[in-house]
Amino acid sequence: MSRNDDPAFWARARQHLVRYGGSFAPMVIERAAGSYVYDADDRAILDFTSGQMSAVLGHCHPEISAVIGDYAHRLEHLFSGMLSRPVVDLAERLAELTPGALTRSLLLTTGAESNEAAIRMAKLVTGKYEIVGFAQSWHGMTGGAASATYSAGRRGVGPAAAGSLAINAPFGYRPRFYDASGVYDWQGELDYGFDLVDRQSSGSLAAFIAEPILSSGGIIDLPPGYMAALKTKCEERGMLLILDEAQTGVGRTGTMFAFERDGVVPDILTLSKTLGAGLPLAAIVTTAEIEDKAHERGYLFYTTHVSDPLPAAIGLKVLEIVERDGLAERAKVAGARLEAGLRALQQRYDCIGDVRGRGLLLGMEIVKDRASKEPADGLGAAITRECMSLRLSMNVVQLPGMGGVFRIAPPLTVSDAEIDQGLDLLGQAIARCV
Repeated sequence: MSRNDDPAFWARARQHLVRYGGSFAPMVIERAAGSYVYDADDRAILDFTSGQMSAVLGHCHPEISAVIGDYAHRLEHLFSGMLSRPVVDLAERLAELTPGALTRSLLLTTGAESNEAAIRMAKLVTGKYEIVGFAQSWHGMTGGAASATYSAGRRGVGPAAAGSLAINAPFGYRPRFYDASGVYDWQGELDYGFDLVDRQSSGSLAAFIAEPILSSGGIIDLPPGYMAALKTKCEERGMLLILDEAQTGVGRTGTMFAFERDGVVPDILTLSKTLGAGLPLAAIVTTAEIEDKAHERGYLFYTTHVSDPLPAAIGLKVLEIVERDGLAERAKVAGARLEAGLRALQQRYDCIGDVRGRGLLLGMEIVKDRASKEPADGLGAAITRECMSLRLSMNVVQLPGMGGVFRIAPPLTVSDAEIDQGLDLLGQAIARCV
């Protein structure tokens, strides 16, 4: 019998764990290294999601482990009113890496927490309360972040925060707006969305929060030019632009931050996941002007683990490794290899409707056939199960009006051989299901 089938383990799990969404993979994970996790039978499973889209350096990177060991022995946690060198050093490094006037950071633990802090700051600084987001967004499960999350989790928990508004994300694969020549018109869609926002607003528009690539929304990459147009819409209304780079930041899309492709600098940048390379670290980065005004107005975001030294030291090491080893450029090159492989699979299987994304954050949409683009209910989930049986860990999201969309995000350290292995296993899994 497989050690993954340990009846006592699963009985204890059922008895004592809160089920927080979906179902658990039918295996017990004992260890991880690089691009692989290992189950109770010591079988290697290729991880094409970097854990929770976070482990950009792979699992248990030796230099990260060394930092953890060092700080675990001498300085792991402090009273939140105290400062340590890693905290100030990381804030300074983020100021050096981010373009424009983004120079001041607040170090936290999760993406939801950083988005919560950013939304709270935007409301305080603008003196307004309305927050606009994309109808396919995911920004977290805490109060303000959940109110700006529209892809899932809105039912059964009462009203969202007052002033929560949404527009459609620009989605070229399933466009809703066309110009006179029949080409997708994202500018017209954006104009229409903000016309609706203006009509619904009580005159208190504080901020727009956006992911440069909507991940849980189905890997929807904002088209070139869109972010600049969005920034203009915000400036015209006195709104701040918050960019959530939880999954796109720290090299994953081929640049250190995804927004750099567009030459647009947000008013507030939020980071998590990739900044800690799988460890709980998040940040907001903003301008001195905004931070000064927030402080003058009594900004309060006091948490147990704000400015903790150990995760800050990890973040410093992550940024050092990404820069030193050229991993943003590596994401661009490896991403091109992965995308080419996915497009080759698309030519073989009519159920692959679209391949999209940037760098090592790619999406593959599963449909009944490419001509109709009709969602193929259950096929994405079936392929996911077959992938796991072949020891390939994949993540698929299913949203209304879409087929199942695989979110493919291996570590930036993934080798060419591992990319080819993943593509081969994915092809085998699809062949078993169609």
